[in-house]
Amino acid sequence: MAMASTVKVVLGSIAFAIFWVLAVFPAVPFLPIGRTAGSLLGAMLMVIFQVITPEVAYDAIDLPILGLLFGTMVVSVYLERADMFKYLGKLLAWKSMGAKDLLCRICLISAISSAFFTNDTTCVVLTEFVLKIARQHNLPPHPFLLALASSANIGSSATPIGNPQNLVIAVDSKISFGNFLIGVLPAMLVGVSLNALILLCMYWKLLSIQKDEEDAAMEVVPEEEFVSHRFSPATMSHLTSLNSQEWNSTFESMNVQTSPNIIGNTGHIEALRNRISSTENEIHEASSGEFESARDSNASKQVTDDGLSQRKEKPTFAMRFSSMKALDLMQALEGKEEVTARWKGMLWKTCVYLITIGMLIALLMGLNMSWSAITAALALVVLDFKDARPSLEKVSYSLLIFFCGMFITVDGFNKTGIPSALWEFVEPHAQIDHIGGLAVLALVILVLSNLASNVPTVLLLGARVAASAAAISPAYEKKAWLILAWVSTVAGNLSLLGSAANLIVCEQARRSPHLGYNLSFWNHIKFGVPSTLIVTAVGLMLIK
Repeated sequence: MAMASTVKVVLGSIAFAIFWVLAVFPAVPFLPIGRTAGSLLGAMLMVIFQVITPEVAYDAIDLPILGLLFGTMVVSVYLERADMFKYLGKLLAWKSMGAKDLLCRICLISAISSAFFTNDTTCVVLTEFVLKIARQHNLPPHPFLLALASSANIGSSATPIGNPQNLVIAVDSKISFGNFLIGVLPAMLVGVSLNALILLCMYWKLLSIQKDEEDAAMEVVPEEEFVSHRFSPATMSHLTSLNSQEWNSTFESMNVQTSPNIIGNTGHIEALRNRISSTENEIHEASSGEFESARDSNASKQVTDDGLSQRKEKPTFAMRFSSMKALDLMQALEGKEEVTARWKGMLWKTCVYLITIGMLIALLMGLNMSWSAITAALALVVLDFKDARPSLEKVSYSLLIFFCGMFITVDGFNKTGIPSALWEFVEPHAQIDHIGGLAVLALVILVLSNLASNVPTVLLLGARVAASAAAISPAYEKKAWLILAWVSTVAGNLSLLGSAANLIVCEQARRSPHLGYNLSFWNHIKFGVPSTLIVTAVGLMLIK
């Protein structure tokens, strides 16, 4: 592609530079407006500077990617409501056999969860669980936090829905879900194993040290707190916990409102309560009458009053027996109502899991990924059978807007001709048909992913890398896309700023009440550099 005019090149570069600074450093002091606003600003500048026209800007927005991203976020919200992530948290602590076993378990669960529920979601919902389990076993948190973040990144490389850059690659390359999974899965499994091994080697002594008893007594966390949290994965923040009584009452009231049978039972219970109340009033009045008559009567009328009192006691006993019977009936109906609510909850959760499995089967069958995800999301909305606004509000619309602005900004930068000129310089040395070219290509992707973030890197290099590989042999085109997915994803482990998942773990750990831990940049990079280089190199040999 020929270079654009000098004015367009300069202005387009300025717009892209502003986008890049705000995407990589969202709280930069001179313009702390964040990533989302930064992407919109970059897109607007591309149009205002006339690098691209408004029509071209609209065409640059990739709706299938946005649809797939939206659908998977909605499904994640309903899986969170169905306690999927709570069960994953419990699985981390189930029959744990020590620190090393716990670290390996975190690596495995984090990787598998990320492959199907995205790496960001996994890190949001599991970070605090990992912190609590580490404190429960009196262990240093940072090896486990590193295991969570790094394994989430590696695991997310296996599927098109594991992370945003894979979504872009799957849609642009038209590689089916099944072929994508088969092509990257061996590298992912070996990569997670190597990552766990590197962590064990680096922190073997630290994981073998037992803390003092005094520290242990201070830091032990009750086991029941492991499952007392409810998270909002799509919005990358956790909600205020509800205690069990509040949640049970909320859940029961939800079921009462949505079930005609329970509504009828509730009305009957209210009627019984009214009857009991009126009966107790009658008993009280009768007892008061007896007391007054006994106090004011004289000895001559005592026999008569005693007779009247006996006659009054008969209906009073009958009324008490009737109230006790009504109370027993009310308790039986309330018990039946609780059982019904519990079964309805279990049935709803089962349906949520089945719909999610159905979505994954549809993806494996090669059906349209965007519409499969949107269909599953809408099926869950209908199944819930109530106003979907609270659930839809948890979707990260700011992320969708960020993608829109990024599509426009990157497309405008492509129109300047700078990326093509740079690729023409690198391309002869980055051919994937020999090991030297593969190493150069991986290094370029690795560096760009950490400088410009992985999604813009995929948008800038994707079509060029695929076209270069297809020129060698059509069979290499698919492999080139998968190499791009693998390297751009694992590159996120290089430094703390390499991926959103790393930052999520860092921030969630720092802000955790009573369990706060600061995962420093240097602690991460000491592990991140060797892990990224080794895992990337070994994985490249296994990509099919």
